[in-house]
Amino acid sequence: MKAKIYGYARVSTKEQCEERQLIALRGFPVPERNIFTDKLSGKDFNRPRYQELMKKLRAGDVLVVKSIDRMGRDYEEILDQWRIITKEKRADIVVLDMPLLYTRQTGKNLTGTFVADLVLQILSYVAQTERENIRQRQREGIAAARQRGVRFGRPRLDVPEEFWLLKERWECREITSRDAALRLGIAQDTFLRWVHGK
Repeated sequence: MKAKIYGYARVSTKEQCEERQLIALRGFPVPERNIFTDKLSGKDFNRPRYQELMKKLRAGDVLVVKSIDRMGRDYEEILDQWRIITKEKRADIVVLDMPLLYTRQTGKNLTGTFVADLVLQILSYVAQTERENIRQRQREGIAAARQRGVRFGRPRLDVPEEFWLLKERWECREITSRDAALRLGIAQDTFLRWVHGK
């Protein structure tokens, strides 16, 4: 049976556009009917279109992606998927942004396979390290902002004069906290927070 060429594109949210990836895949060329797209996070590989693609992939087929991070974000999982595709399924992978990862060219000899696997491990490690550094910088930035007195979340509402009367009526069990909140035009949680001085 003739080998097939498949393409995979991924964006993290429905608002993001995958068009640049699709243009690159079509230009390879990957037939339109063989392009699979997910609009989901790359945190794992439980994505419907990716799973569908994996069921179709056979020995000798080629999987094309624009860049390695379109496959996923997790270092260990990318390596695991790479092994499944190239070793178990015996299909080839083409990463358009990184010719060194083009197993169809490098994978015909032991040195080529070693180079592709080594480059993949380095890239995956660098990508994961950068993500961890970004998260660390975000945490440090938030902590520094809090020390400067920056408040996060919605601004606090001013307590209106009418609140005090409604609070008294609530304490006397004349009205419920829900009714009091409705009269003030606020959430019930906000009313109870004000009651308890938070």
